[in-house]
Amino acid sequence: MSDFDAIDSLLASLTPKPALPEARVRRELRERAGLPKAQLARTLGVSPSTITGWETGRDPSGELRTKYAYLLDGLAAKLAPPTPQPADEATAHPPAPDENTTPPAPGPAADDDLDDVEALAAPEPCVLCGQPARHQVAGFPQHLDPAQCAATAPAPTPDTPTTRTEGRTAKPAKTVPAGSRAPTVSDTDPSSPITAAVAETLKAHEGDVEAATTALAKRAIPDAMTLLDETRRGGRYAVIAHPWIPDILRKQSARGADQIWEARPKWSRPELPAGRHEVTALDINGAYLSALKTHLPLGQLEHTTGNRHDRRRAGVHLITPPAWEHDAYLPNPIGNRDEPGPLWVTEPTLRLLLRLSGPKHGLCEPPEIHESFTSGATESLLEKFRITLKDARDTAIAADDEVTLEYVKAMYSKFVSTMGESNYNRELYRPDWMHLIRSQAFANLWAKALKAHDAGLTVVRVMGTDELHVVGDWRRVFPEGRGVPEVKVKDVYAVGTAPADPAAAGQTDEN
Repeated sequence: MSDFDAIDSLLASLTPKPALPEARVRRELRERAGLPKAQLARTLGVSPSTITGWETGRDPSGELRTKYAYLLDGLAAKLAPPTPQPADEATAHPPAPDENTTPPAPGPAADDDLDDVEALAAPEPCVLCGQPARHQVAGFPQHLDPAQCAATAPAPTPDTPTTRTEGRTAKPAKTVPAGSRAPTVSDTDPSSPITAAVAETLKAHEGDVEAATTALAKRAIPDAMTLLDETRRGGRYAVIAHPWIPDILRKQSARGADQIWEARPKWSRPELPAGRHEVTALDINGAYLSALKTHLPLGQLEHTTGNRHDRRRAGVHLITPPAWEHDAYLPNPIGNRDEPGPLWVTEPTLRLLLRLSGPKHGLCEPPEIHESFTSGATESLLEKFRITLKDARDTAIAADDEVTLEYVKAMYSKFVSTMGESNYNRELYRPDWMHLIRSQAFANLWAKALKAHDAGLTVVRVMGTDELHVVGDWRRVFPEGRGVPEVKVKDVYAVGTAPADPAAAGQTDEN
C-alpha cells in the first residue's frame, strides 16, 4: 500500500462528528419540551450533572455525542412552528394597519437591562399568571411588562396537566417581580429528593432496613451529584467540573499518590503528667460535612510564584513549613512528616499556619511560600448542598431514622472521596477540591485540639478527621450530642499508674 493509499484509508475511517447547537440552545430545547434533566439523563445513560455540563459548554464525544445530537435534532423538529398553509390573497397580504388603531402598550424589549432575558421562538405559559409569554427570564417564561401579566393564575382544571420540575410535582408558583427567578421545588424543600429516595428504596425492599441501607449506599454518588445540581440552581457561580489540572495534582503512578500533603494528624502526647488519668475519646460529628464549608477555587488553577498569599484566592501552595516547638502538648499543624524541606499543602493548611503565626497565637513563624496554583475562590460554593445534607441528617437523628442517616453520611463522604481520579464518579474531576475539603476537616480537628488545650484540658491524642482524646472536664468546652456542632463519647479509658503513697502524691502536688 502506497503512502497515499494509507492516507486515503485513514481518511475513510474517520467519521465526521455530528454538529451540536450552542449550549444555550440545548438547554432551551430541553426546557421547551418540558423534559427534566433527570429523565433525559436516564434516557442517554448519564447523570444529570453531565446534562448540566453539556448545557453550559461541555461537549460529549463518541457515541454519546451522536445520540445527543440525534435527540436535539428530534426536539428541534418537534418544536418547530407548523408550516403555514396556503392562504388566499387577503390573508397573504393583510391590509395596512388603521392609523387610528391604538398600538399595543410598549413593554421592555428582550435586550433591556435585565439579567438572562431571552426571546422565545414560540409563546409559552408565564410562570406567574399562566398566560402566553414571549420572553423568558433565567430560563423561566415570564411577561416583562406587569400590565400584560394577569394578577392571579387560573385555577387548574382536572384536565390541566400538573407542571413538573425535575420529575417532582411543583408547588403553585408565587408572584415574583419580572427578572427574578421563579421558585422551584428545591427552593421550598431541598431535602425532598433524599426523603423520596429513602421511601422508594424501603418500599422496593419491603421494609428491610439492612437491604435498603445497602442499596442507598450504592446509589449515594449519583444521588449526591443530582442533589448538587438541584442546590446549584440559580447559583452565583458555575461549577467547572473538569478544568485543567497541574501535574502535581495527578497520580504519579497507577497505585500511587499525587504530590499534595493534606496534613492528616496522627499524634499522641509523648508524655503525660505523673499519676493515673481518665481519658475520654471524643468523636467529632460530621467532619467531612462541616469541611464542605471551605474556600474552593472556582475556575482553572493559575500558577504564581513569590512569598505572598491572596485571601481572595484558593488552591495549593509549595511552602517551607515553620519549625514547630510545641509537640509536647499539641500536634504539628502539618501532621507527621518524615522529610524536611518544602512540600505542597492546601489552602486550609496554609491559612491555619498563617493564623497560628499571627499576633493572636504566636505559636510559630510564618511559612515561606515559594509558588502556588490558585483561582478566585468562595467559601459558599457548596453551602446550600451542605445545609441540605445537614438538615436531612438532623431530621433523621430526631426521628431515630438510621436508614436516612447512613444514606446522608454515604452521600457526603463518597462525594468527597470520589471527586478526584475515581471510576465511580466521572462527572466531577476536582482533585484540588478533594484535597482542600479533606484538609479542612483536619484543620477543624486541630482547631478543636487547640481549643481544648486553651481551656485547660490535657490533649492526649489527635487522629484522622474526627478523633480527639482529652483528660479533664470536656463538657464545659464542647457540647455533647449527635449534631454537627457537637461531639459524642467514643471511649473512656485510663492511663498512667496511681502513686503507691497517695498522701505523698498529695504532698508533691501541693509543692
